Amino acid sequence: MKLSFKKSNGTIDDNIRNLIDEAGGIHHPDLIHEMIIAALKAGQDTDYLADLKLLSNTMKEMRYTTQVFAPYRHRKKVTIFGSARTQPQESAYQKCVRFSRILAEHGYMIITGGGAGIMQAGNEGAGSENSFAVNIRLPFEQMPNPVMLKNPRLITYKYFFNRKVAFVKETDAVAVFPGGFGTLDEAMEVFTLIQTGKTSPKPLVLIDDDDNYWESWFEFMKFSLLGKGLVSADDFSIFTITKDEHEAVKIIDDFYRNFHSSRFIGENLVIRLNKALTRSQIEELESEFPEIRVPGTEIECCLALPEESDEPDLMKLPRMVLKFDHKHYGLLVAFIRKINTY
Repeated sequence: MKLSFKKSNGTIDDNIRNLIDEAGGIHHPDLIHEMIIAALKAGQDTDYLADLKLLSNTMKEMRYTTQVFAPYRHRKKVTIFGSARTQPQESAYQKCVRFSRILAEHGYMIITGGGAGIMQAGNEGAGSENSFAVNIRLPFEQMPNPVMLKNPRLITYKYFFNRKVAFVKETDAVAVFPGGFGTLDEAMEVFTLIQTGKTSPKPLVLIDDDDNYWESWFEFMKFSLLGKGLVSADDFSIFTITKDEHEAVKIIDDFYRNFHSSRFIGENLVIRLNKALTRSQIEELESEFPEIRVPGTEIECCLALPEESDEPDLMKLPRMVLKFDHKHYGLLVAFIRKINTY
């Protein structure tokens, strides 16, 4: 039988509904119904065992990720990237310990890769009680660090792509210390996700060392990428470089001074605020950032839209809504920073 997401599947749909009822406690049963149909369709589409194993393991890993993070949705989190080879006596390691300790004092939780080096420094500074570790199975370098070894918030992944989803999906900010291929891969992925709007706007802080690792990288970016038209100047709004851990924490704090969160609803970008803006402030934003709006549209204040009812704890927040052009994501980050000055 050819299965469909949109058309009736006859008794199979009935059996799935009965299965959901029998299991009990199922949230959003229509969506779970779709997931079961997707699994059945995968079984029909391929007899290649490796593909089916990948689909099954991906689902299991992401389900467990959701289970581990769900109780901490009310806590803001910062993902820390950096080299597994950084030694405890090095200044970058000690800076990361101080940085994550300050973050924990400000109420943040820390997400690291759970390994050695900068990852261990992040968990060490925040303390086990304020830490997550999203580890990866590797033949070298990636045993869980002693801070997180028996922590219930340690997750060990088979697949890098699931781990990367957890790093970005669950965090409110990203801090990157100097590192090798893996660190650069993780940092560039966050750049790309923010640049293309595939993740919500969030502060990205590159924390430099005494040898100007990130400043040297920035020179390459300006000369080889911007100079050749491979990125736009707007994209440099996505990140901030600093050597000072206190300034790095301030950058993260300031990003949420008035900006709370955002969400696309149809063609509208809804920006939730901690305090409402005045008409003159909105007019200033419209004048300073005309590029981010669809031509001929305005920024408007509004109450929660009906589609936001699935987030009841956010319904009372003041809002502004605009028709975003889906191009200038770097400018959108700068736009949010401006909101936070009011």
